[in-house]
Amino acid sequence: MQVNIPLKKVVDNSYDISIDTLKKIHFDTKVAIITNPKVAGLHLSYLLSFISAKELYIITLSDGEEYKNQESIDTILESLFNHRFNRKSMLIAFGGGVIGDMTGYAASIYQRGIDFIQIPTTLLSQVDASVGGKTGMNNAYGKNLIGAFHQPKAVFIDPYFLNTLAPREFGAGVAEMLKMAITFDKDFFEFLEDADLNDKELLAQAIKKAVETKASVVVKDEKEHGLRAALNYGHTFAHVIENETNYKEFLHGEAVAIGMIMANEVSLSLGLMSRDEILRVKNILQKYNLPTSYKIKNSNSFYDAFFLDKKSSDESVTFILAKAIGEVEIINNVEPSVIMSVLDKFGDVK
Repeated sequence: MQVNIPLKKVVDNSYDISIDTLKKIHFDTKVAIITNPKVAGLHLSYLLSFISAKELYIITLSDGEEYKNQESIDTILESLFNHRFNRKSMLIAFGGGVIGDMTGYAASIYQRGIDFIQIPTTLLSQVDASVGGKTGMNNAYGKNLIGAFHQPKAVFIDPYFLNTLAPREFGAGVAEMLKMAITFDKDFFEFLEDADLNDKELLAQAIKKAVETKASVVVKDEKEHGLRAALNYGHTFAHVIENETNYKEFLHGEAVAIGMIMANEVSLSLGLMSRDEILRVKNILQKYNLPTSYKIKNSNSFYDAFFLDKKSSDESVTFILAKAIGEVEIINNVEPSVIMSVLDKFGDVK
């Protein structure tokens, strides 16, 4: 006996991404703004001059990647239950990538899913984390291993928030733009090589291009069954680095910068990139004061941690590798000896 459940209809998860000064928005429902003390202190009054709702609540979480955990998710959920949020209620993620990921994840599981919007306040979250519907949290085994695909209803990118961004946070955002340029768009990479992103007009152009690049990939592969995995260039290494350092030594974009350097050494070993191309990538990372080295203490444990990566299987690790600048290749059969040789090089860093 067989029973078929025909679920082949397409759900419309389309949404708009606005790159402009915020406009006034009123929500005829309960709304909770999820943020952290730093962002709230700098920008909450600005946001509240644009946002109104039938009932409006502020939920403040501790600041930092180390707080991207179940305890913070529980804080959000308990507040929603206490204020009797329902399926028509709305969450607003107001902060960087950590706040965006946790807000989206909480929205995805509260009463089996409610709506949320993204108002990202860091360059990294504006160009990458707020777009595409990846949500989640970290645990003892690694980064973003618990989560869901849950698309926002809208993304509002207001460059105003970048006025107070620390230089390290700015560089971390540039790293994510470079990730997309190196793997998908040589012209964009060359634009970033030449541009001074301290110029607000050039920065606005770069943000728009990065968002368009990511959006075009997400449209083709919303739930990362193939092409979208290429957006994880540098991340397989970066997530291990972040976990090893307890998320306290490097910002996410800084770890990605190091991860791209490591991935490029694998590409060099496989003949996919030239030494000149690798140097160009390293030079532009250093232009924005991003780290390009990391001392691996134990190559074997570093390698074993790859198997917790969401793209990997029991038998092999999937690596996202640049194939020259502007091209990418997803490879799941790299010989372990090649990877270990690269890891050993970083173990020899003084």
